[in-house]
Amino acid sequence: MQNPPAGQGYGSGTGNPQTGASRPAAGGLDPKIAAAISYLWIVGLILYFMEKENRFVRFHAMQSILFGIVNMIIMTVLIILAVILTIVFGVGGAAIGGGASAIGTLLVFLIWIIVALIVLVFVIGVVLAAVKAFQGKTFKLPIIGNMAEKIVNK
Repeated sequence: MQNPPAGQGYGSGTGNPQTGASRPAAGGLDPKIAAAISYLWIVGLILYFMEKENRFVRFHAMQSILFGIVNMIIMTVLIILAVILTIVFGVGGAAIGGGASAIGTLLVFLIWIIVALIVLVFVIGVVLAAVKAFQGKTFKLPIIGNMAEKIVNK
């Protein structure tokens, strides 16, 4: 039986040597697994600071951190806006000026629809990026991917 060429076969740690997908990550983790689980936000934060050499893992960890921060900022602003509109327009109960207005109810409803869509986009983005990382690919999320790459390459 003939051995497969280097970089092929089971358990050979295949990956793009330029990205570091084949070099061991911090704690002896397979870099593809480390990069994929870094999309669990806190794990990404830990891996980014633990991993000093593997750019592949550091890139995915930083992309996860930035994506989480952007998501938290957007969600916080929208939820604060929804609460303010709920108080001002009296949606769902008594308010400053009397009963709920149709415009206020519609605005609050639209904001909560937007919040739900952002959550959906976030979950899809995280799952897609984690799957690509597990495949050993350097998948860049729009805008955030370039920012993560610049930070990691400093």
